[in-house]
This record gives sequence, C-alpha cells and structure tokens, in this order.
Amino acid sequence: MKRILISTLFLALAFSSFAQSNFYKFSIGAGAGITQSFADLKKHDFGLAGYATLDYLFTPYLSIGLELQKGEINGGDINATPDDRQFINGYQAVSVNGKISLGQFIDFDYNGLSGKLRGLYFGSGLGIIQNKMKGIRRINVNNPDHPYPGQDGSKDVYFPLNLGINFFFPDQEGFYRYTLNVNCQSNVTLGEGLDGYDNSSLTRKSGKPDIYSFYTIGFKYSFGKMGLYKKTFRRF
Repeated sequence: MKRILISTLFLALAFSSFAQSNFYKFSIGAGAGITQSFADLKKHDFGLAGYATLDYLFTPYLSIGLELQKGEINGGDINATPDDRQFINGYQAVSVNGKISLGQFIDFDYNGLSGKLRGLYFGSGLGIIQNKMKGIRRINVNNPDHPYPGQDGSKDVYFPLNLGINFFFPDQEGFYRYTLNVNCQSNVTLGEGLDGYDNSSLTRKSGKPDIYSFYTIGFKYSFGKMGLYKKTFRRF
C-alpha cells in the first residue's frame, strides 16, 4: 500500500512539473525598421527609425513594457501640384504597451503549426511623440505672402497598435532566453504636429488624425527573476 501511495505521489509530481515551466520575467530588446506617414499630405513617404524596449512578462505570452523610438517620418513632394508641401520629421517617441500572444489562449504542439504561431500577438498602448522638423516647405508657391501654417516643433499624444510575432530560441539550459521579433505598429496621433502642417487652418476642418506606421525587426534578451507558467513553455 505504501509503495502504491509513493508511486502515485511521484507520478503526480512528475505530471505537475511537466505541465508547468519556468520563464524569465524581464526582457530587453532593440531593432530597426521603416516608418511610413499617413498624414495630411498626399504622398506617404518612408523613413528609417530604431527602437529599444524593456518588458515585464506576467506569462511568456502576456507582457507590459516601455518602448523608445527615434528616427525620421517623411512625407509629401515639393514637385506635386497643387499640394507642393514636403516634410522631414526627426522624431522621438516613448510609449507604454501591453501585448498578449496566441499562446496565452491555445494549447500548442511544438512541431505543429500551433507551435510556430504561439508567438503571434496583438497589443496597444499610450505614448508621447516629440516632433522636430528637420526639413519642411513653408512657402506657398501660389500665394507666397501666406505661408503654410504649422509648428516646427511640437509634442502629441499617440496610441500605438501592434501586430507581430515572436520566435523563441533556447539557451544551453533549455530556457527561452532569445527572441526574434517582427512587428507592424500603427500609431494614431492626436494633433497636427506629425507633418508640421496645421491642416485645419487650411481646410477649416478638424481633418483626419495624423498616422504613421512602423515596420520593424529586432531581437530580445530575457533575464532576471524566474516565473512559473501553467503550460509547458520550455522544449525538453
């Protein structure tokens, strides 16, 4: 009878350990990519930017973190008629983002499609962007005495919307310490500062919100205190 109880207890502990995994609760990351403007100007041009992140992980698939961005957002065309405006925004931005991955909701097979897609995530947040016009056309060729209104420097609140995927890679001990990240971020700003033009002064309407997208690839390194997750996160 004692042997049966001991065997049962051993199997229960073994099953429990198999069904749970340890994971690192912090990660830092960095990467770069391309911005694309969707502002008041007709031409949606591209620019280069980089980013850095610091995340706290509640689970391997649920996180909140800080993101810093720095680079350029460009748009317009001085040769276009009648809209001959053009801008280069050397921007900086900081935001807080929450993200949740598919692995939080599904049971997955490491060797199947679900295992490859468990890192697919979406998320949103809140941030502040500092706009600084490195180059902008203020002169209205049709009416030089009335330049295009707007500010060369400003700050706006923005809402980042993220859709991306993480690919996890283990260290020598089998813990997932390294992550390859691919992300598409759409940023909706409140204000007229992104392109440097106050379009409401031209159209007498509030207009559409200025938006820019940020397409990136980067790497993350996980570290710090270990957490316990109810599902098997490690590959044994």
